Amino acid sequence: MSASTNPVVKGSLGVTARALLASAVCVSAMTMAHAAEVDAKNILKAMSDYMGSQTAISFNYDADLEVVTKDDQELALLSSGNVVLNRPDKVRFTRAGGFADIELMSDGKTVTLFGKDANIYVQADAPGTVDQLVNDLQEKFKRPMPAGDLLLTNSYDELMSDVTDIKDLGTGVVGGVECDYLAFRKKEVDFQIWIAQGSKPYPCRFSIASRGVPGSPQYSIQIRDWKTGGDVAKADFTFRNASNASKIEVVEVREKFSDLPAHFKLGDAK
Repeated sequence: MSASTNPVVKGSLGVTARALLASAVCVSAMTMAHAAEVDAKNILKAMSDYMGSQTAISFNYDADLEVVTKDDQELALLSSGNVVLNRPDKVRFTRAGGFADIELMSDGKTVTLFGKDANIYVQADAPGTVDQLVNDLQEKFKRPMPAGDLLLTNSYDELMSDVTDIKDLGTGVVGGVECDYLAFRKKEVDFQIWIAQGSKPYPCRFSIASRGVPGSPQYSIQIRDWKTGGDVAKADFTFRNASNASKIEVVEVREKFSDLPAHFKLGDAK
């Protein structure tokens, strides 16, 4: 009798062992995924802390704004520029492409947007910090600063707000700089960020895609010539109007400072 039941006992033990092994593998995978998520958060937090602690920052950038036509053709509008920031309240940036050449400057009291091609400018009161200015640009001018969220003194909270998925994708090289490569998902947008490894964890590349828009158009910015502290050249943050530019009203900004070339029409989008 016992001889006949031995195979059954062994079989039962085999099933149990396999179940335990599967559970252990599952737990291990969950633990690894959690650890990777924690690492990604820590890397992003370190970048935020480093950026927020810098009183002077400058960098050049190359940007890519993707436009998706009604025929699902993806078109890339390229531009380059420069950003100089002096905390707490001064910033200047330029952006030049085949269809626009603009400059924005804020001296802590007044913000000016200058369109060099059309020789026009618009001004608004903007007392306060760079953090406040980043928000004001979106609200008053409808002109977000390139990668403006990354310049906040606490970019971590802004970037992590409503995040539903986090991935640590290992490493990558951007402009010859070895970076940690992270990906995040929110309800309507995905963003990826490449952060320089080492003692200066600045963002080398940032890319954001709008899933809520057909075709999921994407905006990417790649940073180069990163400088901080005493390496940052002095800049003038006050508008001088040396070209005798014409002043326009804030309500005209959307029309006069278009992100698209003249031959692009909003009706071409889905």
